[in-house]
Amino acid sequence: MASSGRPSLVLAPSVSVTTVVTKTTTTTSYAPIPLPALPPPSSPKDPKNYPLLRANLPHSLRQFPIVFPNGARATFRDGEEGEEEMQEDQIFVGGEGWHMLKRDEGTDLAKTIGLGDAIERFGRKRAFASDNMMEGIEMTADFGASTPPPRKKPRGPTLPHISTMNAAAPPSPLPSPHGSPPPESQLPSAPPSGAASPQPQNQAPIQPDLSLTTLLTLPSLLSHFSALPPPLQSHVLLTFLRHSPLTVLRTLHSVLTPTLARDFLTQLPPELVSHILSFLPFPTLARASRVSKTWRATIDSDPVLWRDLLKGTKIWFGGDSENAFAHAIFAKRRHTLPSIPHSLPLPHPYKILFKSRHLTRTRWVHNQNPKHITFPAHGHSVVTCLLFSHGRIISASDDHSIHVYSPLTGTLVRSLDGHEGGVWALAATKNTLVSGSTDRTVRIWDLSTGRCTHVFGGHTSTVRCLAIVKPEWLDMVDDDGIVTRERWPKAPLIVTGSRDHSLRVWSLPRPGDAEYQCYGADGSDADPADEDIEDNPYHKLHLEGHDHAVRALAARGRTLVSGSYDCTVRIWDIITGKCKWVLVGHTQRVYSVVLDTTRNQACSGSMDGTVRIWDLKTGLCKHALTGHTSLVGLLGLSPSHLVSAAADSTLRVWDPDTGELRHTLAAHTGAITCFQHDEFKVLSGSDGTLKMWNVRDGSVVKDLLTGITGVWQVVFEGRWCVAASNSGDGTVLDVWDFAGEGDEEWEGECPGGIYDEDSDDDEDEDGELDAMDQDVDVVVPSEVDLEEDEDGDEVQSGLERDVLDEDDEDEIAGGRLSEVNSQSMDMEEMLVPPASSSSSRRSRATSRAPSQQSKASSSSALSGPSLGTAVAGPSTRVRNRPATQARALPPNDETPTRPRTRSTGGRRR
Repeated sequence: MASSGRPSLVLAPSVSVTTVVTKTTTTTSYAPIPLPALPPPSSPKDPKNYPLLRANLPHSLRQFPIVFPNGARATFRDGEEGEEEMQEDQIFVGGEGWHMLKRDEGTDLAKTIGLGDAIERFGRKRAFASDNMMEGIEMTADFGASTPPPRKKPRGPTLPHISTMNAAAPPSPLPSPHGSPPPESQLPSAPPSGAASPQPQNQAPIQPDLSLTTLLTLPSLLSHFSALPPPLQSHVLLTFLRHSPLTVLRTLHSVLTPTLARDFLTQLPPELVSHILSFLPFPTLARASRVSKTWRATIDSDPVLWRDLLKGTKIWFGGDSENAFAHAIFAKRRHTLPSIPHSLPLPHPYKILFKSRHLTRTRWVHNQNPKHITFPAHGHSVVTCLLFSHGRIISASDDHSIHVYSPLTGTLVRSLDGHEGGVWALAATKNTLVSGSTDRTVRIWDLSTGRCTHVFGGHTSTVRCLAIVKPEWLDMVDDDGIVTRERWPKAPLIVTGSRDHSLRVWSLPRPGDAEYQCYGADGSDADPADEDIEDNPYHKLHLEGHDHAVRALAARGRTLVSGSYDCTVRIWDIITGKCKWVLVGHTQRVYSVVLDTTRNQACSGSMDGTVRIWDLKTGLCKHALTGHTSLVGLLGLSPSHLVSAAADSTLRVWDPDTGELRHTLAAHTGAITCFQHDEFKVLSGSDGTLKMWNVRDGSVVKDLLTGITGVWQVVFEGRWCVAASNSGDGTVLDVWDFAGEGDEEWEGECPGGIYDEDSDDDEDEDGELDAMDQDVDVVVPSEVDLEEDEDGDEVQSGLERDVLDEDDEDEIAGGRLSEVNSQSMDMEEMLVPPASSSSSRRSRATSRAPSQQSKASSSSALSGPSLGTAVAGPSTRVRNRPATQARALPPNDETPTRPRTRSTGGRRR
């Protein structure tokens, strides 16, 4: 029974039917009988000790019927809720000429009489019947109009009001500690015995029984029960329950079970909750999060729980990649979620990461029928670069074009035209795309509009590789050994490597920055190499030192690694432009490099068939990984695996910490032309097949593509996989979607752990400019007009030539373009004053003069330590080379790194 609101007893209307000459039916409605309210508690009750005090009772206990001995029916309603339900059950009628009346307007309510008035009428009817009036008939105004009115009888004293208070209630079944006064009947006394007894159809409206007595006595019973000691209360209740039927026990169980239930997750300390939940497997944890909003919020927002779950399922990879993912999620929420209301707290990024890695591990293997579309792209040209960025497929080709496709439909969204040569380098961040081409320019594109906003000139040969360096926090150690945390670079940079033997560092233009177009960008005959680089406000540094084409680069923070055809790897500080190390050890050209900032090391792959791991702190070679028998043209690094791909048709999986060989992936029959890997799988393309491998055990999982001519490129992220291949009908793009039903929120991890959302350009660029203009000695050697050719170039096998650049093929298979007799030249490096260290010298083919520089030959470099040596940032360089013939710079034409069909048309120089 509710503690608020007074309970009541609603009597059913009484119906009297009497047949004389005509049949008259009289229906009398009775006002609810207010029952005595329960006494309020003597003191505030603690909800923890009295959990049922405010509990909601089921509807069957708040409203139920009662039948009295004379057949009268009543409905018990508990407090105000019962009255509201009764009002809701009323049926309102209406019609033409009817209108709704307020409660105080009509006179219909006067027909509803109280119980006391009904009993008084009943007494009058009995007295009226003794005067020859028909019993049970209530006279109406129009009945028997010709009959004279009955003789009035003297009215007796007014009946007292029927009180329902405890003092007038029937005696309690329990003895009263204070003694009970003799009860007074609440009902009027029966008529004299000589009077005729009423017929059954004229009974009193109600005859009290045990039900009514109990309801009227309930407050007194509750007072007696509350005064009992707890053991006796338990005994009394248990006695009642032992004598209760099953239906009563079930009703009580439905009330007690939810009320006595305790939510331990909300009552225990968070640390203990996290420890308890850590013992649950993932499926059980997922079901537990559906119990309530509180459980969902508790489970989703616990980083320790999801970190332990990542570790327990062996998908935690050291912490760096996990923290990078978390920072990216937090940054995305800061920029996109303030206007989106959420009823629940957002899940911790570790939960999103667990879901992503769990889906990656399961869906890619077990989803045997992923969504797959194929569409043509770039005609019959070679796809040289392929990116998947922010839900867009970006492809570049040697047909001078860049295309943007939708992965959902395969439709061409944008075509970026402007380059006058093949595009061989791409990098993207947010809505900005950077491309490098054989036309010697670097172009900046706005992907939202398709416009080319900037064109940078300065390189004198093909731009072969480039990277966008985003700001990130680094641990910097000063001369005193003090470690400080600094953000470098202060704003995003672009680093480009070219066949002109040099690298350049540029500022990445922000959206809305002033546009810049170099010479020849408007389609005129002007040569971009004639650009006065000092006129370009975005140019920062010109890094010179390599003696041959720069083939590969990798950059993070302040560190830049470059690999060159001069058989060396160089380590640069891209803020000051200083060359920190020259890593010597490879005996042939370097084709690939990766940077491992977690272990402070770099890796390089070479045509000599080896992979070398270099210590960035000492400049020494830590491991020389042997096993490949041909050119190692591709390298890939994940937190736990270093993967190399070679022209010997194999891929090898290494331990980046120890250099130990873990697996050899040997199932292809041709040179590996492309691959990408993560902590679960390797996708590799070669000889007309695209294979998926298990990176943990080295087994083949499945073939994604078969029966094609060749695979140019492959890239994947999260649920998406994109491959560019060549078939008999031309170049096509294949797109797979491995997501299943309900996987729409699958968040993919970016390769390398670099996220656009985690590198917002909110830092002031002045800090970077100050750092670049600091007083440091930067070595800028003079530029030479002619390249020196190396003697003893071996003729490569067909498998090796599949992954060589076109300029390599020209040099090996096509011979020399122009050979002239020359003598070895000794050149001294010049120390540029600090004031000019941040600028670059112009490189003009018509005004270059040979400078003196001392060089060491390749053979002398190979005669050093077997694991390779490092030369500190050069104040002088010593390199002795035997007399050779020099040749002109190679032509600026397409330089693919993937198998291709050689064109026979004219080529642009």
